Amino acid sequence: MTPAEADKLLSDNFAPWVLELGLTVVELDDRRAVLRLPWSTRLAREGGGMSGQALMAAADTATVVAVSAARGGFVPMTTVQQSTSFQRAVTDADVLVEAVLGKLGRRLAFADITMTAEDSTEIAARASTVYALLD
Repeated sequence: MTPAEADKLLSDNFAPWVLELGLTVVELDDRRAVLRLPWSTRLAREGGGMSGQALMAAADTATVVAVSAARGGFVPMTTVQQSTSFQRAVTDADVLVEAVLGKLGRRLAFADITMTAEDSTEIAARASTVYALLD
């Protein structure tokens, strides 16, 4: 799957409010996906930091893209669990969301996600997800 095919996967399979986040696929391989969450004041909370809800939705979406790339295309799946820890605020910067598959089984997929401001090496947030594969 190419980044362009993964971007189409987003537009074909996600709710309009998720698409409004403006996520794009930056890098992709068979166990990993990197998405860009563009900075927007619409996604900022009081104080000017990127909202946790936007970051969590981006992490969830990045997992779907990573699983789809590993499976060779979109397959029905659903979030079973997501845990997110916020480490520092992101202000006035795009966020790179990297989802790495730890295990991809027949029925479950596990991923670890790191989120960093584009021009920083310091992690802004971490997430772990578990997905049930429904096909």
